[in-house]
Amino acid sequence: MKNIVILGATGSIGRQALSVARHLKDKFRVLGLSSNSNIALLEQQVKEFNPSYICVGSEKDALRLRKQIPGRIKVFHGNKGLQDLASVREADIVILSVVGAVALYPLVSAIESRKTIALANKEALVIAGNLVNGLIKKHSAGHGKGPVVIPVDSEHSAIFQCLKNEGMNKVEKLIVTGSGGPFYNKKINFGNITVKQALRHPRWKMGKKITIDSATLMNKGLEIIEAHYLFGIEYDKIKLLIHPQSIIHSMVEFIDGSVIGLFSEPDMRLSIQYAVTSPERYPTKIKPLDLENIGKLEFFSPDVKKFPCLKLALEAARAGHTMTAVLNAANEVAVWAFLEGSIKFSCIPEIVEKVMNRHKITKNPALEDVFEADFRARVEARAEIIKETGKC
Repeated sequence: MKNIVILGATGSIGRQALSVARHLKDKFRVLGLSSNSNIALLEQQVKEFNPSYICVGSEKDALRLRKQIPGRIKVFHGNKGLQDLASVREADIVILSVVGAVALYPLVSAIESRKTIALANKEALVIAGNLVNGLIKKHSAGHGKGPVVIPVDSEHSAIFQCLKNEGMNKVEKLIVTGSGGPFYNKKINFGNITVKQALRHPRWKMGKKITIDSATLMNKGLEIIEAHYLFGIEYDKIKLLIHPQSIIHSMVEFIDGSVIGLFSEPDMRLSIQYAVTSPERYPTKIKPLDLENIGKLEFFSPDVKKFPCLKLALEAARAGHTMTAVLNAANEVAVWAFLEGSIKFSCIPEIVEKVMNRHKITKNPALEDVFEADFRARVEARAEIIKETGKC
């Protein structure tokens, strides 16, 4: 029986992780849960899974929960609370599905506590990949168990599984696939796209932010940056293919010319379950793959002209240092502005590009440099939104 902590328990990945825990209840105990603001759902989860620890976003919610839930449950709050929850002594596995750059706080804490981390957050590695890898190396030294990071994203999970028992010196190329989102094969005026249209993903059920990133293809750029840090491979050895059926979740091409890919129905519970049970596999209740009825699998080169967010992500990747933090922060602000109705869909890349163009890179940044770049980019992106509201 292993103890798991789920950070972001009320989000899409968190809810599916609890579905996995429910399915494998003889193997996992839910030790801790966090939610930023969906307190009603968190209370339902607490009632079902009876954790020892919870974390919420605000001190006000924490104070109220301390009064109404059993005293044996410890209640944390805020970023410090996420750090504390990620490092509780009894935890064996931390599922990190908090959205956005804020995930860097608990990720660092879990690494320093030498946890097994099922990573379902792109942004932490995107903004501080070198620093994160340096911490992993530092805390892997010496005796005892070091921290382990296992990817949860379907694309990176697929690569992780394809690389099993293979050395990176035998890899010619990583091939990341993506559905292309709701607009890839459509002729549509991006300035007229509604929030409802952008959230209608053809293959995956995901949270709002990542669904918009999928619609702009920003998520594919972030995934390329993440793959660079997860697998320690140069950007020119990472290829992106648009694969509308979302059946092959990614592939690895080896130096002998062979290619191994992972095929399955598009269901995040598969990669979540493998992340917490690796290297073991257990039965699931997920629909088996039926290639006969699927009929065909298609692949296309990405269109960076139609989807400028992808182009911006690749430019930020090549620039490196603090530029990826700026890319991520400006994108986060712009995406939420679109979701709130403040800007048009087509404004998202325009705002990101303006903020990136003004950024002066800090080379070999420390953690405080990354957070400073993140903060400044958010301020500038909000200023651009105010200027462009009604025009953009």
